[in-house]
Amino acid sequence: MSGHSKWNNIREKKGKTDAQRAKVFTKISREIIVAVKEGGGNPASNSKLRDVIAKARASNIPNDNIKRVIDKASASSDASNFETGAYEGYGPGGVAVIVETMTDNKNRTASEMRHAFDKSGGALGAQGSVSWNFERKGVLRVASEGLDEEQVMEAAMDAGCGDFGVTELTNDDGDTFDAFEMITEPDDLGSVREALDSKGYKFAEAQIEMLPKNTVEIDEETFGKLQKLLDMLEDNDDVQNVWHNAA
Repeated sequence: MSGHSKWNNIREKKGKTDAQRAKVFTKISREIIVAVKEGGGNPASNSKLRDVIAKARASNIPNDNIKRVIDKASASSDASNFETGAYEGYGPGGVAVIVETMTDNKNRTASEMRHAFDKSGGALGAQGSVSWNFERKGVLRVASEGLDEEQVMEAAMDAGCGDFGVTELTNDDGDTFDAFEMITEPDDLGSVREALDSKGYKFAEAQIEMLPKNTVEIDEETFGKLQKLLDMLEDNDDVQNVWHNAA
């Protein structure tokens, strides 16, 4: 869930444990619940729910599990307990960090965010202290193996993609692979995804991200300190996404 950079690809290679997979499912389930609360349980008429379902499928969550969460959310009022929020601050090396949360206790979450930043040698800031350096974008990534780059780029541009490139991702086993990366405006994510999906492309990732306008160069020692902060944040049940501008 962290912002993509070279540092995301030099971590110790390790597969996702069952506990890590369960945590991803829990976080996405909360997004589904809130999406259903806001727009109903029919993805055909709820674009936010469609986007979250696509994100869930890209994370290899079975369709039966997705349907079960939607049905449960549609039949209950549990979603009213969750509130979304965002926290901003600076980590080691002056790296800007944005943390997106979904919680049923904002006081608890605020306290835990402050503790994580303080313990790692960072500092939690006020709203707007780092978000000015990020742009909210729709991001789609497709494994490049067996695909023709020009053909994929043409399909992406025809679908309304604003930018196209190649990046490196890490799979569940900790191995890296090349992927085509497509950037859209947030409101265009759904239509671009559906257009490419209709052509048979399968997404490794498809979601809204906060992309940095400017990055900060850090060395391996500083990255080790930053990683402690990122691990603390991503292990927190209230945290949905973590974005940073380490290069």
